[in-house]
Amino acid sequence: MLIKQAPDIRSSEITDERLYRNRRQFIQAASGAAMGAVAGATVLGQYGGALQAQEPIPNLQKSPFSTDEALNSYEDITTYNNFYEFGMDKGDPARYADEMTIAPWSVRVEGEMNKPAADVDIDDILRPHTLEERIYRLRCVEAWSMVVPWVGFPLGDLIKRFEPTSKANFVKFTTLYRPEEMRGQRSRTMEWPYVEGLRMDEALNPLAIIAVGVYGKTLLNQQGPPLRLVVPWKYGFKSIKSIAKIEFVEEQPRNSWNVSIPNEYGFYSNVNPEVDHPRWSQARHRPIGAFFRVPTLMFNGYADQVASLYDGMDLVRNY
Repeated sequence: MLIKQAPDIRSSEITDERLYRNRRQFIQAASGAAMGAVAGATVLGQYGGALQAQEPIPNLQKSPFSTDEALNSYEDITTYNNFYEFGMDKGDPARYADEMTIAPWSVRVEGEMNKPAADVDIDDILRPHTLEERIYRLRCVEAWSMVVPWVGFPLGDLIKRFEPTSKANFVKFTTLYRPEEMRGQRSRTMEWPYVEGLRMDEALNPLAIIAVGVYGKTLLNQQGPPLRLVVPWKYGFKSIKSIAKIEFVEEQPRNSWNVSIPNEYGFYSNVNPEVDHPRWSQARHRPIGAFFRVPTLMFNGYADQVASLYDGMDLVRNY
C-alpha cells in the first residue's frame, strides 16, 4: 500500500482544479416523472434537466451538525482523495476517475427486509429526500484531516424505506465493479469490489449520511458519485464510494481493508487517538493547509452524538 505522509504535502503540490472540470454527465433527469415537491427543500430529481458534474445544487438547508471551522478549499477537496478503485496515490482519483460512467445508475437493495429486493433507480432513491449541507471533519489514517461541506441526506432515512427486519443487524455496502473503467480494480492490491459495513444502530445515527454533493455542487467522479457514504466519527476509509449495492445482513460483514490487512484495520474504524495504528501514532494529525499538527479528538469530536453507541465496548480490541 502506498502511503504518502501528510506533512510532505503542500497546497502547491495539489493539481489545479481547472484540469478536472470537464466531467461526464452526473445523473439524468427522470423521464416524464413528476417530482414530489418537499416544502422548503431541494431534491436532486426536482432540479430539472440533466445534472452535470460540478453543477450547483440550489436551495440547500444548513444542517445543525455543521461545524464553524474554516473549510478546506475546493481545490484541496477535489484533488486529494482516497478512491482505491483508481489507484492508491491521493492524486490518482482526480487523474483517472473520468473514465467511470455514472449514468444511468441504480442500486441493488436486498437482504433481511420486508420490502422485496429490487434494483432501485437513482431518481427513486433521491426523490423523497431533502438535501442539506453538513460540514464534517474527516480524518484518515495518514494523520491528515479536512473540513468538507458535504451535501446529502441521512442514511437512516433511506434504510427505513426498505423496512429492515429484526434480523438486520448490519448494513453492507458494495461499490461498483467495473475494471474496464476503474483501473485500480485491475490490480491485486485488494479484493474487489470494495465492501464496507456499519452496525445498524450506527447506520441509523443522523450523523451518517449518503452524500450526493460537496461545496454546494454535485460530486465529481473522484469523489464517488452518485452516492457515497460519509460517517464523520470514523476514519475516511470507511466512506465507501459509488455505492452499487446495499444489503441488510445478520452477520457482521468483512470490510475490504480488514480482509486485506486484518492486523491494521478492523471493522469499526472509529477515530480513537488512544489507539495507535501499528505503524504510526494517531494521537495528533495535520489539517490539510496547516503546518502544525493538532490533537486528534475522540470520535473525531462527535463523542456527544455517538459515544453511547459503544457503551461497554472495548474500543482497543474493537478498533
